[in-house]
Amino acid sequence: MHVSVIKGLEDISAAEWNALAGDSNPFLRHEFLVALERHHCVGENAGWIPQHLVAHNGGRLVGAAPMYLKDNSYGEFVFDWSWAEAYARSGLPYYPKLVVAVPYTPATGARLLLADTAEQEAVADRLIEGALDHARRLRVSSLHWLFTTERDTVQLERHDFMRRTGCQFHWGNPGYRDFADFLSALTSEKRKKIKQERRRVREAGIELEILNGHQITEAQWKIFHEFYCSTFLKKGGIASLTPGFFKEIGRTLADNVVLVLAHHQGVYVAGAFNLRGTDTLYGRHWGCAGDFHSLHFECCYYAPMDYCIEHGLARFEAGAQGEHKIARGFLPTPTWSAHWLAHPAFSHAVQDFLARETIGAESYINELREHSPFKLV
Repeated sequence: MHVSVIKGLEDISAAEWNALAGDSNPFLRHEFLVALERHHCVGENAGWIPQHLVAHNGGRLVGAAPMYLKDNSYGEFVFDWSWAEAYARSGLPYYPKLVVAVPYTPATGARLLLADTAEQEAVADRLIEGALDHARRLRVSSLHWLFTTERDTVQLERHDFMRRTGCQFHWGNPGYRDFADFLSALTSEKRKKIKQERRRVREAGIELEILNGHQITEAQWKIFHEFYCSTFLKKGGIASLTPGFFKEIGRTLADNVVLVLAHHQGVYVAGAFNLRGTDTLYGRHWGCAGDFHSLHFECCYYAPMDYCIEHGLARFEAGAQGEHKIARGFLPTPTWSAHWLAHPAFSHAVQDFLARETIGAESYINELREHSPFKLV
């Protein structure tokens, strides 16, 4: 078995990569990752330089991992700014570092992409060892695997990576007949609040369209991208995804794209971009022109939840953070990452920090679960 590093996904065919990635998580698809590269959403200018790991056995691709060389911590959603500051105070460089992740995407998914063979665990071990070898060869400060599955996290811990626990808020669909059926599962206070928020949107005269990639026009992509950029402008961030990126995945992942557009008096005023997998809808980007009461909740939560119910999707992950989601039916869910630091002293310090942070994270999740909006059965 031979493990190597490639500098771009166009070096691997879509069929080969997707045979490993599968269909369940659209962010791991060749179409998504290669569009980031083609439209310069990643690369040297963005601080995400592709260093993808691939494992071949007898000429067949049997394993892979989407890996990037980073000179910043932007777009990761697993925050290590304090680690970088500690390095700087000690006169040591924290950047560059390596991350195994999907850029700008806080969604849990496989990071060890493996062929369906009896040697899966051995391939996984070789990929992890290959990533560590590459980290040492480049003399980077650290190697981070972000938003890992439980299976991948356990595998990484066997190689002395340190587990980090985070929290997101996910909505589950146990088989609701319709949105009213979902509301009936909530306490009366929460049910009333959601009805009021949806009513405010209707009373404002706002109407929604939900489109897949086949239906979205050039003009609609343009206006959505303006909404997307406006959100980053308001928050002082960087809008890293280009119009070309959205248009390309609108074509290559057309059946996965779920775009919510809101219009008022014939003019588009807001939009929310989602991608769907086989059983999960992922909410990713939102933007709005104007100030409309509860429109964010309608576009980013309620309309996608309606979509999940109609299409039989079991889960809706609406992105990172947001305790306010609990009142709207989203429950706290643990997320994981795994970390290796080259410097022994810093590695020990981070290990001690993570031991304490994990206790706090687990306590936080358990406490929030006590505030479930659902009626006691």
